[in-house]
Amino acid sequence: MRFVSWNVNGLRAVLKKNFDADFKRLDADFFCLQETKLQEGQHDFAPEGYFQYWNYAEKKGYSGTAIFAKIEPLGASYGIGVEYHDHEGRVICLEYGKFYLVTAYAPNSQNELQRLDYRVRWESDFLRYLLELNKKKPVVMCGDLNVAHKEIDLTNPAANRHNAGFTDEERGKFSELLAAGFIDSYRHFYPEKREAYTWWSYRTKSRDRNVGWRIDYFCVSESLRWNLRGACIYSDILGSDHCPVGLELDGLF
Repeated sequence: MRFVSWNVNGLRAVLKKNFDADFKRLDADFFCLQETKLQEGQHDFAPEGYFQYWNYAEKKGYSGTAIFAKIEPLGASYGIGVEYHDHEGRVICLEYGKFYLVTAYAPNSQNELQRLDYRVRWESDFLRYLLELNKKKPVVMCGDLNVAHKEIDLTNPAANRHNAGFTDEERGKFSELLAAGFIDSYRHFYPEKREAYTWWSYRTKSRDRNVGWRIDYFCVSESLRWNLRGACIYSDILGSDHCPVGLELDGLF
């Protein structure tokens, strides 16, 4: 089974940039989006052969997630069950017979770390949510997690030491996720690979120079380790300041 995750940084914008063709080319069984930045009724994207699930933020033009699935799930849920968090459209979960599929768009800590405290609280509650799911069946979790975990995961670690996405607090929370029984699938296959990035700043034309960060992930329950067949970064696909990331698993159906 092929899974794809992509922060599109505005679905309406990326639909004008070859998104239909990219979607078909990737031919995923499950295609997850983050930062859709729209409300119900503001799009007509409905790819043939897919069931679709949307979580819209209450704030217009902000956040939002979606999943397109070739296989109909047993059920779908939205948010993590914490009212304080569940207004920004950040999480969708689909339940299947042998696993849960979760897509997430983690909060950005923002300039001068204005939202770092909230981000840390969200991380703790999100991990608790994942662990509750994992008690029932394995979890495949993906999305823009807004953190570069290790120095290898961004071009300029020293210069970004205390910036959003590379603080000790954010990196520590990602370490907690892994320690709790989840696998960073890309590092599972490519533990030492450098210059493997998924986001590049528009401001300085960083993508042209591959000055980037790896902040988009597929993380799976430890119990799925032997189901892993591949992970990739589709750095050649444009349209957003992020590129899609992919995962291949077998034995789930």
